[in-house]
Amino acid sequence: MRKIIYAVIAVMLSVFLMPQKVLAAARLQETDGKTIIVIDPGHGGENRGTIENNHEEKYMTMTTALAMYEELLLYDDVEVYLTHTDDVDMTLKERAAFARSVDADFLFSIHYNASENHELFGSEVWVSSVPPYNGYGYQFGYEFLSDMRNMGLLVRGVKTRLGSKGDDYYGIIRESVAAGIPAVIIEHCHVDEERDAAYCENEEQLKGFGRTDAAAVARYFGLKSSSLGVDYSDYPLAESSAASCVDVTLADSTEPESCLVVFSEADYEEGTLKLTVSAYDSDSALLYYSYSLDGGLTFSPREAWPGSDTLTGTYDGSFLLQLTIPPNTAPEVIVRAYNGYDLYRESNPYISARIFRPEPEPVSSADPALNGENATGIIPVDSDALEQKTESEDGQTLSLYQFVMLCLFFILAMLLIIIAFQYTLYKKRKKRRLYRRKEAGDIWNQHK
Repeated sequence: MRKIIYAVIAVMLSVFLMPQKVLAAARLQETDGKTIIVIDPGHGGENRGTIENNHEEKYMTMTTALAMYEELLLYDDVEVYLTHTDDVDMTLKERAAFARSVDADFLFSIHYNASENHELFGSEVWVSSVPPYNGYGYQFGYEFLSDMRNMGLLVRGVKTRLGSKGDDYYGIIRESVAAGIPAVIIEHCHVDEERDAAYCENEEQLKGFGRTDAAAVARYFGLKSSSLGVDYSDYPLAESSAASCVDVTLADSTEPESCLVVFSEADYEEGTLKLTVSAYDSDSALLYYSYSLDGGLTFSPREAWPGSDTLTGTYDGSFLLQLTIPPNTAPEVIVRAYNGYDLYRESNPYISARIFRPEPEPVSSADPALNGENATGIIPVDSDALEQKTESEDGQTLSLYQFVMLCLFFILAMLLIIIAFQYTLYKKRKKRRLYRRKEAGDIWNQHK
């Protein structure tokens, strides 16, 4: 009954969470005349940023920012500035003040990411929680993250984070909004996770991110370039709002409401187990999953949740998880479902009643030499024991032969006895017949 209930829930979630198409909309932010863009290379000076896998973030952000700067200069009617070009300390307030001093239309803060346990991967954009800046940030973030998805990176979403006072948590966004300037933080990828690290291994890849950033900015502002031969004047953006925050950007402070696993099928000899995993989060899209085979003691690295689209807030309500079970194991499986803010819900445990790929028990011997190996890896053989074994086997074969021959002799003897008995009976009957004939002849002669 429980399995049926789980299956019904899984189907309902799948229908409810079918992907939704984002409608194209007009650009929320209006600009007059030249578009003024400020690029802020994150960190600098004493603030080195994340340091992982032989990377130092302040150098990475500068490389990407300079490439972005050079690419944007190729567009018409654009002014582009960098908050700094030297490796210097600069406060967040100073960076926002610089953007204000040039009357910037937008500030883009360039960053690379890392996580405490080195388990997160993907790209994300942080935006303001204050309208209309939230709507501006979402329309740009949608363009940028669409490019990251096309590159093969996981999209973690366009998100907001609130501070203790209920305002924007990140200082560069908070200070820029206070100065009346839209701002976003671009987190390209996680340099400490192997799936993302492959995208930022060398200088050319970092420059490639900068050129991709510039293209997203150009689409956002509807720019055109005579030298590049592109025109984004009528380019439609994602549907957004200037009056309120876009729902999918709102911070989610609660874990998913449910996560269920139901047995599907298993091949105990091949060591494969299939489970149907279903989960639901009403506040944000599910982003990752991981699983444990030992009842929650250890978990696998995170994997992308199937069908996850953090830009629209949709995901697959259920999927089939195939696991490879180690030999001689009866697993206790638990699955974790993570949302876009890395909060998770653990599933009910699935406990296997059978062992997968059971190993045969080793053959024991009283003689240690039979269980050992010599220097060549060949098991030594005792010739005397082998002769005894052969003699024993021969003896067993001879006894069997004698038994068969004895049975045949017994059968032959029985046949001879039966034949002899029948022959004796025949002789007695013949003798009686002759005696009766003789008696009959004597009687006939007497009456004659």
